[in-house]
Amino acid sequence: MNPTNAINATNATDYRVFLEDIKQRIRKSQYEALKAVNKELIFLYWDIGRKIVNKQTALGWGKSVVENLAKDLQKEFPGIKGFSVRNIWYMRNFYRSYAHNRKLQPMVAEIGWTHNVVIMDKCKKKAECEFYVTMTKKFGWTKNVLIHHIENQSFEKTLANQTNFNKTVPAKIRKQAKLAVKDEYTFDFLELGEEHLERELERTLMNNVRKFLLEMGGYFCFIGNQYRIEIEGEEFFIDLLLYHRQLKCLVAIELKIGNFKPEYAGKMQFYLSAINDKLKMKDENPSIGIIICKGKNRIIVEYALKDVNKPIGVSTYRIKTSLPKRLSKYLPSSKELAKQMELLK
Repeated sequence: MNPTNAINATNATDYRVFLEDIKQRIRKSQYEALKAVNKELIFLYWDIGRKIVNKQTALGWGKSVVENLAKDLQKEFPGIKGFSVRNIWYMRNFYRSYAHNRKLQPMVAEIGWTHNVVIMDKCKKKAECEFYVTMTKKFGWTKNVLIHHIENQSFEKTLANQTNFNKTVPAKIRKQAKLAVKDEYTFDFLELGEEHLERELERTLMNNVRKFLLEMGGYFCFIGNQYRIEIEGEEFFIDLLLYHRQLKCLVAIELKIGNFKPEYAGKMQFYLSAINDKLKMKDENPSIGIIICKGKNRIIVEYALKDVNKPIGVSTYRIKTSLPKRLSKYLPSSKELAKQMELLK
């Protein structure tokens, strides 16, 4: 090789590294600038909403103040969006919704205005709003991802889950682990009929792996399907193997197209023992198992998990979006929810 060419090649490599570093710096700067602009916009809308509420309270102004204000602001600032009648009503409601909630006040400024509008439109309960604000901030959900989770009722499904984590998961990650498992998953992105085989369910999930991980929730990473483990010359295959970055543990998933059976817990316990022995790294937490079935009897699940010493959750799945009303009674109290939400901040 010509020495000059070698030097040029080296310089070219150095330049590519240099260029990539500059690009990352610019992207970071743009992101920080966008965050600052968003926060200032939220503060502006909050202040406008506060002033409207205060005037209505002190002077008895009615609804017309919003219409008049929108008309005059659009006339004064013709090139600036955001001063429509509807958006100014949102500003008023935004302030009223969070004025007395010191916990959420700083958090709503860290998510986009459109995210706040979606939550105000679609969530009526205080606990539900807190859940989606917290999760959006924590996982950086886009507007469409947020809408997906609200429409699929992730709040109810996450807080009504069935696990044995209270006695099997280390205390330091126990509550985070509970929030990582839903009681029911909605696979409405799958083109499957009500009658289907387990291999068809797994195959279509893998063909839609990005949507599958989105439905599973934040921090899950895909490792493999039909993951092979050999024990004493005999092969065993785990349907799906994931990794949870926050919990720092492997997550084994078994898919069942029928109702939950107690023997599924024994099989999962066997898999988790093997995973911990053969795959888990020293600095990782004990592995977790999730059995996802077409249906389950909650009492049978409780008995099946009662004396199991490995962390297992039992969930159901649906092809279409729906949530049985009976699940509402399994939701935690407001105090219990507050404790769980603290861990997501």
